[in-house]
Amino acid sequence: MTKNEFDTMVIEQSDSLKLYARNFTSDYEDANDLVQDTILKAVTYFKNFKEGTNLKGWLYTIMKNTFINNYRRIVKTNSFITKDEDISNSNLLISASSNQGESKFVMEDIHEALSNLSEEYYIPFSLYFEGFKYHEISEHLNIPIGTVKTRIHVARKLMKRSLSAYKVA
Repeated sequence: MTKNEFDTMVIEQSDSLKLYARNFTSDYEDANDLVQDTILKAVTYFKNFKEGTNLKGWLYTIMKNTFINNYRRIVKTNSFITKDEDISNSNLLISASSNQGESKFVMEDIHEALSNLSEEYYIPFSLYFEGFKYHEISEHLNIPIGTVKTRIHVARKLMKRSLSAYKVA
């Protein structure tokens, strides 16, 4: 059987496919979409059809599986989407989108907090923040590793205190 013969036979089944699709969905447009998906899959997977097989049964199986897969996809998608009645006031802060203006203010506050650190705390903290290890900072600044750890710890505490307005309870 050629591809054109197969395509013609599939299209001839479209009326019975529409009736069968109405068993799955009560909406006329959804039924038409299901028929189109079924025909598209049948034509696409023409090579999987074995001559002598019941074409109508093969198409019905494709339709049933397509409907089930679409249904599962919709259910899975809806399980990830939070409905508006499910959003509590405490979740609004987390789920609210931020704009670039807000993040600009945050970055300005961080830079200001960093600039308020004395040099003895700023240098070890910024080196640590850039990815240097304690022992590398110790060697670079020629100070004991314990002093490096203390200065980084103190810098963190000063930064936390300076940025306490951003603390989420």
